[in-house]
Amino acid sequence: MEVTTVDRQTNPLPLSLPPRGLSRTMAAAYIGVSPSLFDEMVKDGRMPKPKLINSRTVWDRFGLDESFAALPSNEDAGGKWTFGV
Repeated sequence: MEVTTVDRQTNPLPLSLPPRGLSRTMAAAYIGVSPSLFDEMVKDGRMPKPKLINSRTVWDRFGLDESFAALPSNEDAGGKWTFGV
């Protein structure tokens, strides 16, 4: 897929290079949850606190990866699927 000039203006990074700092909504989408659940996870420590760049709040993608990896797996919950949690 070819990246157009318009695409480059809205996202100057190549598609193969995701941004390191993510907004709240991007961070929530990155780990696969809603922004409100993401807020709860940050508050209770399951996800990292944001970093500040001037007045902008961003989440470090690498920190999100580490926190996501530390979440309990299905095996940790006795191998049962849980929905709506």
